[in-house]
Amino acid sequence: MILLRAVIAAFILLETTNVMALYFFPDSKLANSAGVFKAYEKSKSDPEMHHFVRYLVNWIAGAKLIFIFLLIVILFTANEQTLILTGIALALATASFYWRLFPLIRKMDRNAEIDPERYSAVLGWMIFAFIFVFLVAVLIAYSAV
Repeated sequence: MILLRAVIAAFILLETTNVMALYFFPDSKLANSAGVFKAYEKSKSDPEMHHFVRYLVNWIAGAKLIFIFLLIVILFTANEQTLILTGIALALATASFYWRLFPLIRKMDRNAEIDPERYSAVLGWMIFAFIFVFLVAVLIAYSAV
């Protein structure tokens, strides 16, 4: 169960860096911030569009913040069964990336709308690794119960 708790804690830390980047450094290309999208910079030339884009970036950060705080509560209060179900839920929720987001970012990458180049492939493999780690931690935790 310690491994599953550690994986969830690592995910919380990773998501926290993304929230910090989105809130305070949206131009950044680090921590999966909005700066990787060339359209983010282009939106600055149209104040109305940039306000809308900034609203969406902050909305995403806020939604992630809710998610992070819920994971913290689960991490510190959940029993073994709830932690295992949380790991499964994290794997499934993270896998939803491949349904809508991955096709879009891959298309933007192919159209040279992303910097750095091939960012979609790196992100795709990174998300796959998260899912894999969640599932391995769940299987190990489940086998220990």
